[in-house]
Formats: sequence, structure tokens, C-alpha cells
Amino acid sequence: MKFLSIYAKAEESNHPPSQEEINKMGKLIEEGMKAGWLIGTEGCLPTALGAKIRSSEGKITVVDGPFTEAKEIVGGFALLHVASKEEAIQLTKNFLKVAGDGVCELRQICEQPAN
Repeated sequence: MKFLSIYAKAEESNHPPSQEEINKMGKLIEEGMKAGWLIGTEGCLPTALGAKIRSSEGKITVVDGPFTEAKEIVGGFALLHVASKEEAIQLTKNFLKVAGDGVCELRQICEQPAN
């Protein structure tokens, strides 16, 4: 089964991660890729470089970043391939130990049955 782990934090950082933080995260990512439980992962750039596109009652609106009204800012995501929800939860706990303060939302991916 697959899970999408969406990492969010309370405030946006205006500086890049330290070399130590990069090394710790790089090690976790390398281990996950080699072990096969990590399919892909990416971090997000500041919200000032993004936009929100909303559809409501047939009308589409676009609001450029930064998103100062957001309670949580998406910092990145990981796509996990695991045997169970419990395994996805444990891997996410391990990630948060490296990433620091924040919250991850786990969402199981709808997979089509193999033919």
C-alpha cells in the first residue's frame, strides 16, 4: 500500500537548512530509497513563489503567495510504499525526529488493482 505524507509547519523559514540538517535528511532519504519504503520526496520553496487557485461556484480565482493567512505551511511531501498504516506512522515519526517541529498528514493512496 502507498501513503502520501504531507509535512507542514507553523511558520515559514526564510533561510535554507543548515549543512547538518541537510546531511541528516539526506541520510534518511538514502536509507528509505535503498530499503524501498520511500518512493519519492521533495521539499517546497517559500509560499511567496507559489499561488492558490480556487474554484467556487464556477468562478476560478488566483491568489499569488505569500500565504500569510495560513495556519500551517506545507514544507514538503513523501510518497511511502509500506505494508501497513502502522508502518507508515512509524516511518513518519522517524521523519519528524529529523525534520523537527511540524505535523505530517498521512493519506492512503487509492491504487487500482493489478490486471
